[in-house]
Amino acid sequence: MKTEKEKMIAGELYNSFALELIADRLQCRLLLKQYNDSRPDDTEYRQDILKKLIGTQGQNFWIEPPFYCDYGFNITVGENVYFNFNCVVLDVAPVIIGDSVLIAPNVQIYTATHPLDWTTRSQGLEYAKPITIGSYVWIGGGVILCPGVKIGDRSVIGAGSVVTKNIPADVVAAGNPCRIIRTLTN
Repeated sequence: MKTEKEKMIAGELYNSFALELIADRLQCRLLLKQYNDSRPDDTEYRQDILKKLIGTQGQNFWIEPPFYCDYGFNITVGENVYFNFNCVVLDVAPVIIGDSVLIAPNVQIYTATHPLDWTTRSQGLEYAKPITIGSYVWIGGGVILCPGVKIGDRSVIGAGSVVTKNIPADVVAAGNPCRIIRTLTN
């Protein structure tokens, strides 16, 4: 029989009030508190916290505080990834971010979702869908990435967009809902 955490990571319905998940979120919040309250010139301390907080990370990874996430262990980032101020990652399911990705201020990445059926939802059950961001992507300020979306390599997502569907590689996409504006060429 699977634990609620195993169900969560597998994208199945799970109870977010399971004691193990409450403990994991508390540990994450304590690390976030340390990170968000740290001094701007204490980069070594911040890097140590990021290593404890984020599951897998490449070289030259940086997050400007404040930053918020649910667990941290479900976030994987490549090389040269930068998060600007006030980003939120609800990493109930895996969030995979490629190399050389720029994430502007106030970006929200939501893997968490809830059943449409009110009787299931009222039982406190939820689930999540993974999000993947390819390499060399630029996500503009205030963008919301909805559960299950994939952003292709080298694409640009315009500020304020709500991404509800996959975006292919090599495009500029924007709007609510986000749609392809044009193809990028070298």
